[in-house]
Amino acid sequence: MMGQLSSGQERLFYSFNLEDHIPANHLLRSIDRCLDLNDLRHYLADFYSPIGRPSIDPELIIRMLIVGYCYGIRSERRLCEEAHLNLAYRWFCRLSLEDEVPDHSTFSKNRHGRFRDSDLFR
Repeated sequence: MMGQLSSGQERLFYSFNLEDHIPANHLLRSIDRCLDLNDLRHYLADFYSPIGRPSIDPELIIRMLIVGYCYGIRSERRLCEEAHLNLAYRWFCRLSLEDEVPDHSTFSKNRHGRFRDSDLFR
């Protein structure tokens, strides 16, 4: 990933590969090797409206919940804060350094509201 920082007229380029900073024996790497969420969007397609603003990717919700369960993060607010700060959590959730982490209230509304009628999260 290439990024650009600017300070006045001076520009500095940096290169940072998130993959390189997650140890090979990290718990989330082990889970990621076994986790197959390829059909998730297909199963939840009926829960998304074709109009309006794009919603949170269901794979992101699942991955964030797995992080929360594995690391005992029970608060959705704290989970979103930790996903913002922790490189391993970002990597597991497929978030780059530039990607926005969902707001805790939006995350909660999607998890509790949109998918309530789906047994997928159970």
